[in-house]
Amino acid sequence: MLHLRLITPADRTDDVVRLIEKTVGTAHLVVLPGAARDPAGDVVMCDVAREAGDELIRALKVLDLDRTGSISVEGIDLSLSDRADEAEAEAPGEGADAVLWEGLTEATHEESTLSVTYIAFITLATMIAACGVVLDNAILIVGAMAVGPEFGPLAGICTALVRRRPRLAVRSLTALLAGFAVAILVTVGFTYLMDGLGLFTKVQLEAERPNTNFIYRPDAFSFVVAVLAGIAGILSLTSAKSGALVGVAISVTTVPAAANAAVAFAFTEYRQAWGSTEQLLLNLLGIALAGTSTLVAQKLLWKRERPPA
Repeated sequence: MLHLRLITPADRTDDVVRLIEKTVGTAHLVVLPGAARDPAGDVVMCDVAREAGDELIRALKVLDLDRTGSISVEGIDLSLSDRADEAEAEAPGEGADAVLWEGLTEATHEESTLSVTYIAFITLATMIAACGVVLDNAILIVGAMAVGPEFGPLAGICTALVRRRPRLAVRSLTALLAGFAVAILVTVGFTYLMDGLGLFTKVQLEAERPNTNFIYRPDAFSFVVAVLAGIAGILSLTSAKSGALVGVAISVTTVPAAANAAVAFAFTEYRQAWGSTEQLLLNLLGIALAGTSTLVAQKLLWKRERPPA
């Protein structure tokens, strides 16, 4: 279930209440006349089954409530109510299959913003991965994958393509490209520093490295895994399964590929640098294609699952 808290202008409250009452899957309607001060108006609260949430939110936006008032949505972890159980049973479809498109757009917008924190995380992840490739340490590689925040902009690109939001697409692409560019540049400098301290050597990079040499040797499985990870990542976002997203993060070779490219470039090992770049681009492409296709499929399947109004 979802909990909606609305601030409505007094002259729109009746319309909002009627809309909620006729929406299948709603319960626990509360109206507090004149309770809101900024913006001024009434407060309307209700619970709605997740599978009916997107439809209700879109209808509220048609009433311009997002401009003249406020629409706040939060998930309910526990609801002990027979009426809530009835509302979920009445709503067509399954909550696990429902996509809250406004929530997805907002989440990806936030995750794809080029911020100091985003740059810091992707840069730190790339430097950790650089230590992993030089030491041929798979644990460090996995740790770097988990730290990397690059799936946020990738999900933003997928969402922008499906929802036709060019500004979100530009924002996400900028964060993705600028983030990797800064991370690689800083990691090149980090490699020079570690080389000067005698902690990184070209000999280590050129060794066989059985645990990490896959990073600069892309093959068909690289693309297959990226596609599968893209599907799983989007499903984890649309179903709010954040734990699954961690598994996605450590299954694709994006940050480690950027790190290997940076270290290889610093040591003028251009064969590895190019192979790592190919690996990076292949993974980014696979995730973007799979993520976009998954959202399109979810949109079409949900339309078929929901009966016509």
